[in-house]
Amino acid sequence: MIVVREISRSFGSVRAVRDVSFELPAGQIAGLLGPNGAGKSTTIRVVTGCLCPDAGDVGVAGLSMRTSPIRARRQIGYLPESAPLYPEMTPEGYLDYRGRLFGLARRTRRQAIEHVVERCGLQDMRGRRIGHLSKGYKQRTGLAAALLHDPPVLILDEPTNGLDPSQIREARSLIRELGTDRTMLLCSHILPEIERTCDRVIIMAGGTVRADGDPDELVRRAPGPDRYAVEIRTNPSARITHAVGVLMRVHGADDVRPTGRQPPDADAGWSRLTVTAVPGAADLREAIAGAAADAGLFIRELRPERPTLESLFVHLVDEARMESGEAVLGAETGAEGGVP
Repeated sequence: MIVVREISRSFGSVRAVRDVSFELPAGQIAGLLGPNGAGKSTTIRVVTGCLCPDAGDVGVAGLSMRTSPIRARRQIGYLPESAPLYPEMTPEGYLDYRGRLFGLARRTRRQAIEHVVERCGLQDMRGRRIGHLSKGYKQRTGLAAALLHDPPVLILDEPTNGLDPSQIREARSLIRELGTDRTMLLCSHILPEIERTCDRVIIMAGGTVRADGDPDELVRRAPGPDRYAVEIRTNPSARITHAVGVLMRVHGADDVRPTGRQPPDADAGWSRLTVTAVPGAADLREAIAGAAADAGLFIRELRPERPTLESLFVHLVDEARMESGEAVLGAETGAEGGVP
């Protein structure tokens, strides 16, 4: 339904998007995730036809944005981060205006307005001025406008930005409902929004796609060393440093450090530690338990820490920043391979 082929876009000397490619089949809800400045919004604007790429092409429902831009854009419903609403209008008046812009006949327009007003929960607000509506209802009005011409593709840029927790839950539910009969691409820098709403995650950093796939599968394939969460007790007078020293002597342990939150009974000698294994080390749980027993320490919890989508996201973003720093350093020093 959406095919993005090696698109690139620069603004002066800044390469915002570099050779980005992905495909979205019909009926999929995909999330475009990345930190601020990752190139997400630029990618979205290219996909929706608001920006022309310097290279590459976008196909929507079999139509090319380069050769058939008007027909391709008609297949898309787009809700930008700041919905282009007129505060003096009512939601019903605004939707009628948008329907006329799309060239919908009067009868078709009235039927479409009734449908999106009901689907987006605007029945009680349709006659109020948009300027008097809450942020949540303004977002609903923008979403109704994006749905008005019944597009097979829906693209939402930061759809829950500025909403309170209750409105966010409502927005998530509505997005999932809308995704049952159309292809959706959500753009966000907020990981929980993507994780709880989308079937697929595309992670961008540094203007490129760093990971793409089912969230659970991405986590299973996440790089990085094995880690173990340990809750251990020492003599209070020995302090946590004693436990750290004992576990650091475990064969295969690369690093041991306290976690951010310690247990409520820390004054009785209990501590929470994270043990990081050297790459390729075997399971360390038996060795950790044995080292603690030999030192007279007690363990009440010992478990492997599984990677999360958040840890993968942080790793990929850090990796992109390191690469960017290395490229800039190479350019400044004249090193081979630096950015010209």
